[in-house]
Amino acid sequence: MSISQNELIWALAIAVLLAGSLAYLFWKQRKEVKQGAKPSGEKVGTGSVNTKQLQLQAYERLILLTDRIALPNLINRVNQAGLSAKEMQLLLTQSIKQEFEHNTTQQIYVSPEAWDAVRNFKEQNLLVINQVSSFLPEQATGLELNKSLLELIMHNPKASLQNVVAEALSFEAKKLMK
Repeated sequence: MSISQNELIWALAIAVLLAGSLAYLFWKQRKEVKQGAKPSGEKVGTGSVNTKQLQLQAYERLILLTDRIALPNLINRVNQAGLSAKEMQLLLTQSIKQEFEHNTTQQIYVSPEAWDAVRNFKEQNLLVINQVSSFLPEQATGLELNKSLLELIMHNPKASLQNVVAEALSFEAKKLMK
C-alpha cells in the first residue's frame, strides 16, 4: 500500500528541515574558512602528523558510515524475504543504530559540526523509517516498507542528507590535508 500525499509531505517537511540545518552549518563553516578564521570545531594541537592521520581516518570512517546507513544501501544490505513491515522496520533501525554506535568514538577526532551532521543524518533516517512504517497497514510486508522507502527517496532526492553530509565531511578532511 502506498503512502498518502499528506503523509509524504509531512515526512519530507521534517527531512527538509534537517537538510536545511545541515546546509546552514556547512555554509557557516565554509564562510569561516574563507575569512581565515579558525572553524569553531578546530581542536588545539591539530598540527601533529599523527593527529592529522587519526583525524583523516575518522573522516574516512564517517563517510563510510554515511554510505552504509543511506537508506538505499541499507535496504539492499539487510533485506530479507518473508519479514513483516514491523520486523523490517526493527531490522533497519537496529542496523543504523549499530553502525552509528560502532563509530561513535570518531567524534573525538572531528569537528562538532561534522559529528552533528552525521548524528542528524542517522536521526533523519530513523525518523523516515519510523514515519513511513507508521503509515503502512499492520499486515504490510517488509517488501512493502522497503518499496515505500525507496519510492520516497526516488521521488524526493533532496529528502536524503547523505550527499550533504558526505560533502561536509570531505571538505573538512581536505582542509586537514592542506
